[in-house]
Parts: sequence; C-alpha cells; structure tokens
Amino acid sequence: MESELRRLGTRDRAAGEKAYLKSDLRFLGATLADIRRTSKEAGAGLDRSDVLLLVDELWREPVFERRMAAAIVLELRAGELRTEDLRLIERLLRESETWALVDVLSGDVVGEMNARLRIRRTLDRWARDRDFWIRRSSLLAELRPLKDEAPFEPFARRADRMLDETEFFIRKAIGWVLRETSKRRPDEVYAWIAPRTDRASGITMREAVKYLDADRAGRLMRAYKEHRPAVSRARPARGGRARAR
Repeated sequence: MESELRRLGTRDRAAGEKAYLKSDLRFLGATLADIRRTSKEAGAGLDRSDVLLLVDELWREPVFERRMAAAIVLELRAGELRTEDLRLIERLLRESETWALVDVLSGDVVGEMNARLRIRRTLDRWARDRDFWIRRSSLLAELRPLKDEAPFEPFARRADRMLDETEFFIRKAIGWVLRETSKRRPDEVYAWIAPRTDRASGITMREAVKYLDADRAGRLMRAYKEHRPAVSRARPARGGRARAR
C-alpha cells in the first residue's frame, strides 16, 4: 500500500503538507482522494479483526499517508467497531500529534461509535486527560450524535470544564461543535453560550455565532467584547433550586 501511495505522491506536495501540518512524520505527497481510494480497496472484504490488524500495521510506520489510511479504514468500518476497540483508538489519538489525524479519529470514528454505543464514561475520562488532543477528542466525538438530536448535556458539561483553557485546539473544538449544532438546535446553543460570553475565547465565539440569527449573534458578540455575560447566570435560590436574576 505504501508503494502505491508513494507512486501517486509528489515531492512538492509532500514538502507542502509537511510544512502546513508542522509534523515530524514523513510524507509521501499523495492526495487525500488517493489515500481514501487506496484505503477503501485495502479494507474491502476484511472482517473486523483483520481490519484492526491492517490498521495496526499501517500505523506502525511514522508516515503520514499510512496513518491517514489507517484512520480512514476505521472511519469506513466504524459501524462495526466495539467498545473495546477504544483502547486501540485512544493509542492512535495519543500518537497522532496533528489535528489532521485526530479529527478523523475523533469526529468520524469515535463520533460514530458514540452515536450507537455507551462510551460516555470513556469520553468523560478523556475530557480530564492531560493530553489536549485527547481532551479535544472528547468534544469532537459529540459532533455526529448532536446532529441526530442526542442530549446536549454531555458536550456542555465537558465544554464548560474546558472553556477557560488557552489551548487553541480546545477553543476551536468548542466553537466548532457549537457552530454545527446551531444549524439545527440554535436555542440550545444560545442558551448555553449566553451566560458564558465573558469566559469564552474569540475563536469560540466567532464559530458559535456563525449560523445564529443576526440579533442573537450580535447580542452575544457585544457581550463578549464587553467582557460580560450576555444573560445573567442562574444562582441557587432558597431550597437549592436555581432561578434567573
């Protein structure tokens, strides 16, 4: 498989991709379309156990196209993966060290698993991990479920924990999930971000408001620029119940 990807690649593209991703991996210069086609052919007809062996073999060498092929093979067969396969995926995430691999593995592979399997405890653990790529993965794994009306609370809880982080890839991930969710569920997105506009970063806010109506988007951005919540936070009332100020 590597020889085919090498044949399809170019030196110029390899150098450009390596510089763009700022990666220590070796690059062959194959296009994503070529990697996807080759991955589909390599995984055709394999059962789940053989797919996992193929993925492990592809990932073994520090070559970007091989590792992207491994991620795409998992994406194409994500509907067959089981909870125990998260051990392998977590290892791949930790060894990725670039958004280009992490986002496929978390958003497409783990996202599909999250939509049909009970993996919330694993994602909650990931949200507390020291590795920011693992924390990012716990957020992006909600992208696909939230498109299918999954509960907003798991993402909201993890995002609230990370909202004050300065890491760009965390801030971007929170905004990305809010942006995509707002296409179908704008009320939930607005209700969550409005009391937090004084804590959110600029990149989070710009992503979050992209598909909201102009009135609500304007209200949120004004509050962000003034370093204040767009709406007052709820505070505990007597008897332990929350009320809005």
